[in-house]
Amino acid sequence: MYQQELNGLVALVTGATSGIGRATAVELARRGAHVIASGRDHARGARLIEEIRAAGGKADFAAVDLADERAARELAATTTELGGGRVDILINNAGIFPFGPTHQTTPEDFDRVYGINVKAPYFLVAALAPAMAERGDGAIVNVSTFGAQRGTPISSLYGSTKAAIESLTRSWAAEFGGRGVRVNVVAPGPTITEGTTAGGDDMIKMLAAQTPA
Repeated sequence: MYQQELNGLVALVTGATSGIGRATAVELARRGAHVIASGRDHARGARLIEEIRAAGGKADFAAVDLADERAARELAATTTELGGGRVDILINNAGIFPFGPTHQTTPEDFDRVYGINVKAPYFLVAALAPAMAERGDGAIVNVSTFGAQRGTPISSLYGSTKAAIESLTRSWAAEFGGRGVRVNVVAPGPTITEGTTAGGDDMIKMLAAQTPA
């Protein structure tokens, strides 16, 4: 059953066409928010919007490859327009997670991962948080990973981007929290999604076996 606790609020969810992002978009819509779902896959985006609307929710899709500052600012502008001039909730979920030893990381890999995982969230916050602070209300949730605190031999690149996001979360909470913007981070453990099991689920099972739960 759809609820109304977020009725009238506009929520941007990045990386919303699969996995954790998709589940988040569906739940926010179920709670009454107008969800702007962003992602690269038009077909999956269309299916998500159709599902939300069929269940009585409100949603729109914004196709974007969040690889740099320009794309982030364009998405912020598009979302603000679709949201009728405001964005109340930002979920920085989009990310890529290549695993491998440090010596095999190319400069191109490094720039791509940091572009999507760090630069895009940074400039989305830069574009959207000031208006939230001016209104005196807003919420930003950054999606991290347990790997930001726990080192593994194959996660130096990905883990470091999420450690950066956690540091930024603390800075943004200090910067915008006094003006009514709640800034938090969530760090899921190993989660079975389309992306994490694309090459089989052995990696997820191995990581899950290292956690207490």
